[in-house]
Amino acid sequence: MTRPNASLQPLYLQVKQHILDNIGSGKWGTSTRVPSENDIVKSFGVSRMTANRALRELSDEGVLVRIAGVGSFVADQHAQTHPLEIRSIADEIRRRGHAHRAEIVSLEKVRAVAELAEDFGIAPHSELYCSVIVHFENERPIQLEDRYVLPKLAPDYLTVDFNQTTPHDYLIRVAPLQEAEHLLRAAMPDERTRKLLAMQRDEPCLLMIRRTWTAGQIASVAKLFYPGTRYEMSGRFRP
Repeated sequence: MTRPNASLQPLYLQVKQHILDNIGSGKWGTSTRVPSENDIVKSFGVSRMTANRALRELSDEGVLVRIAGVGSFVADQHAQTHPLEIRSIADEIRRRGHAHRAEIVSLEKVRAVAELAEDFGIAPHSELYCSVIVHFENERPIQLEDRYVLPKLAPDYLTVDFNQTTPHDYLIRVAPLQEAEHLLRAAMPDERTRKLLAMQRDEPCLLMIRRTWTAGQIASVAKLFYPGTRYEMSGRFRP
């Protein structure tokens, strides 16, 4: 292991990226012991504080499991997220050292049915923008994102290249998040969802319904479907 180019980014991030690259490439699989703090200090020529920060942050992010007196090991990279965090699916996947890509199923104008109109607080048959996108992790479909957006808060939504960014990241830029609501439940997918996520016929899915507010108005309503056997929600809370 050699010290990366120090001009690119902070040293602790370089160490983290080195570990993530080895995990993402498959060189270091689940339960592989990664270099210790001492190894990192000697090989990279960084301080113990830098080495500790890199390993600690990767542990906090669920990439590594640290066992006191034994070492740090590659965690099982079973896809998971925190149910209260608002994070781009692309960022979530890349934090695990994996590759993300998106496949756009549809991107169009629609008329709000009664249920959607009630969600947005608008008149039935009002115009909404709708995107249906499948997100892949290392070429395996991991999320079906079915999202409706209020046009006046994101007027350029239908012209955005969602192969280059995610709806989440775009909306954060043009309609800054003020408030969010999550509803999480288990569900049996319909035929379209099952096929798009390459799920077994009797496999359940996790469904997260997310509503976000901007400037006192609902900006988007998204149904996020995850394969039940490939995804989990995980969080740690304090009262």
